[in-house]
Amino acid sequence: MNITSAKFEISNSNVAKCPDTARHEYAFIGRSNVGKSSLINMLTGRKGLAMTSSTPGKTTLINHFLINDEWYIVDLPGYGYAQRGKKMQTEIKRIIEDYILERRQMTNLFVLVDSRHNPQKIDLEFMEWLGENGVPFAIVFTKLDKLSSAAGKIQTGKYLDRLREQWEELPPVFYTSSSNGRGRKELLDYIEELNRLPLASPDE
Repeated sequence: MNITSAKFEISNSNVAKCPDTARHEYAFIGRSNVGKSSLINMLTGRKGLAMTSSTPGKTTLINHFLINDEWYIVDLPGYGYAQRGKKMQTEIKRIIEDYILERRQMTNLFVLVDSRHNPQKIDLEFMEWLGENGVPFAIVFTKLDKLSSAAGKIQTGKYLDRLREQWEELPPVFYTSSSNGRGRKELLDYIEELNRLPLASPDE
């Protein structure tokens, strides 16, 4: 897929105020500081499209980016940022869950996982929740440029082995680096494939 245009459209904290369109949406989520904004910028080829920050927990809204005037990338708030106050954590949880469970245009949720870390309980519990609610998702390992090829295989393999303890069948898995563009073609090809499918009807 060739991305010819990518532009920010709207931010909000209420799923009911998301764009009223019949376009596919691909949402990206992960723990704070997982490299979500950098990945979105790498995929679109637009360095400043999604705002990156050295401070975790900056994204607190649902952000829509219109791609090729045909489909959306949606940047969701990160989960598990402990330094947010309890009230803010509750609000972020509501924003995330409302979007994921109520937004019929969401064709797939990409769950980002930092490849450098061992399996994290919060990630595993979040994926389990997605499975319980029948949410279509894929796993995206990030920051693989920070590891050697051998270490990357060991770390990601460890994660997938842990998931196999709970899952009969794993979701699609992608291996990426925002620094060197690894995984860009595979992710965009997958999105292009899903774009060919009909959007869920309002009653589904």
